Amino acid sequence: MNPALLNGSTLAFVGDAVLSLLVRQHLVEQGLTKAKDLQEASVAYVSAKAQAKFVTMLLESNALSEDELLIYRRGRNHRSDSIAKNADVVTYRQATGFEALIGYWHLTQNEARLKQIWDQMKTTL
Repeated sequence: MNPALLNGSTLAFVGDAVLSLLVRQHLVEQGLTKAKDLQEASVAYVSAKAQAKFVTMLLESNALSEDELLIYRRGRNHRSDSIAKNADVVTYRQATGFEALIGYWHLTQNEARLKQIWDQMKTTL
């Protein structure tokens, strides 16, 4: 499997799972143990609105390389049959682009970049 050849939706599918695990581990490390508290706190990271806000900050600060921008756009622009439940289409697509980046970094084993962005995300949101 070559991650560079995967479509944006597939990369986002993997990225969603990776980000979810990072968030869950972070929240447990923060001392949260009740399922309701964990679920409510996770929304600050995994909601489309939160992800779109964070990726917009990355874009505005030119924090992404040209290659990373291509992956982000591949995820953002991929035609999806799924419909956003709690976000407008633009926000949902931005979040999908961000998840595609997370998936790409994971699949290419670029753990240093993934950790760098995750550390920035958890201190920003």
